[in-house]
Parts: sequence; structure tokens; C-alpha cells
Amino acid sequence: MSGYPEDLRYTQEHEWARVSGNVVTIGITKYAVEQLGDITYVGLPREGEEITKGDVFGTIESVKAQSDVFSPVSGTVAKINDPLEDNPEYVNDDPYDEGWMIQVEMTDPEDLSDMMDAKAYTEYVAELD
Repeated sequence: MSGYPEDLRYTQEHEWARVSGNVVTIGITKYAVEQLGDITYVGLPREGEEITKGDVFGTIESVKAQSDVFSPVSGTVAKINDPLEDNPEYVNDDPYDEGWMIQVEMTDPEDLSDMMDAKAYTEYVAELD
């Protein structure tokens, strides 16, 4: 399995982060989507909510399982992807663009330091299969 976007950072829990200044867009990886199957529900926090690195910020339900989604950074939820409420399948169809989940104004850029680049994540996922 390969083809993870080079401009993203990745966690061992299969979240991705796209950094633009101090705003981090967060979603789940294609690997996570493939493990979950067809996604039927995405539960997200409210805009303005404070979240902490490593804590659960949302849930995903699929035909196979329910999973928590963990935040790779601490900060304030600046925006949520509202269309996911009615169209959770966007996560299946396009996890890196239409299927993003939240944008966070991060409080400490150092939070990103333990995330993997695309090459490291590809190697990590290969070890799981």
C-alpha cells in the first residue's frame, strides 16, 4: 500500500494532518478507511471547543466498527466539515480532501514533531499488513 500524500503528516492511529501556518486540517487516512469499510456516521466536536493532543475529538461509525478519532495537536477547533453530517461517505470517497474532519488552530507547533512523513507512514502501514 502506498500513495499517501507527501504534504501530510501521519499518526500511528491513522490520522493525517495538513499544516498551513498555525491551522491544522485533520482527517483519517486511506488505510483507516479501508479497515473500517463503508462509513455511516461521523461525530465531530463543536467549533470553538478546546482539544488536546492525543485525546479523542470524534467518532466514526462504519458497517464494521465504531472508532475514536484522536487529535494529533492541541488547540481550538476553528472549523468542522459540516457536510459530513449528511454525507459521511465523503470520508470513504476522498479522505484527504472532501473527507477532512476538523481544522484546529494549534497552540504548539511542537505537537507535530512526533508525526510521520508519508514515507515513514507507508513503512509503518506495511508492517501492519
